[in-house]
Amino acid sequence: MIARRWHGRVPADKADKYLSLTKEVGLADYRRTPGNIGAWCLHRREGGVVHVETFTFWESEDAIRRFAGEHLTRAKYYDFDPGFLLEMEPEVLHFEVIEV
Repeated sequence: MIARRWHGRVPADKADKYLSLTKEVGLADYRRTPGNIGAWCLHRREGGVVHVETFTFWESEDAIRRFAGEHLTRAKYYDFDPGFLLEMEPEVLHFEVIEV
């Protein structure tokens, strides 16, 4: 299993709307991709900024490609992201998962 982590930052006054869109659009997109095992969004406020992290779990690199395309480490963004994010981080991180 492979975990995929993405990080973004949004102004706190836009966070509620952004998190709602992330749930309705982003997490739903992850979860309907064949080979996705699960998708979660974590967030925390730090002053006037909210840090958003998505953690998704995948059966294989091929499953990630079905979601993200050929460039596995390239971040995938949605049409609404530029109106909220303070920057568009270009890459994500992948981790091998030890299953118990």
